Amino acid sequence: MIAVVQRVSRASVTVEGRVTGQIGRGLLVLLGVKRGDTDQDADFLASKIGGLRIFADAAGKMNLAASDVGGAILVVSQFTLCGDCRKGRRPSFEKAAEPAEATRLYEFFCGRLRQQGYRVETGVFGAMMQVELVNDGPVTLAVESEIGDRQSATGNLQ
Repeated sequence: MIAVVQRVSRASVTVEGRVTGQIGRGLLVLLGVKRGDTDQDADFLASKIGGLRIFADAAGKMNLAASDVGGAILVVSQFTLCGDCRKGRRPSFEKAAEPAEATRLYEFFCGRLRQQGYRVETGVFGAMMQVELVNDGPVTLAVESEIGDRQSATGNLQ
């Protein structure tokens, strides 16, 4: 599982002219689900992202999590994060999970963030979406679970 996390002052997602998710200060999470990803991957990422200390404290240091600043999280499914551009000029999406499993893990991930007390807004899985954001900083991080990768490579978790 892979996520691109952006600290934002505001973000929204629109589908067919209708806003489906909108937040003020918080995190925009673009989430890609790969073949072999599991609930453990989603748990890991939700825990990691929910606890990321990327908001400034009184001294200006990135020391606070979104929960510490009353931030919300907007999660947008983005299978293109699983694209492989190493060969040729057209990305391969062979590593992306099948839609049914990707939807399940996407929803599971959002549920785990809600269990941490976050207000979670979402896009519409599989839809064409327009995402607008004001990146605060800018602060952008790529976070991967790699649990599914290790399990598929070895047959069990390491």
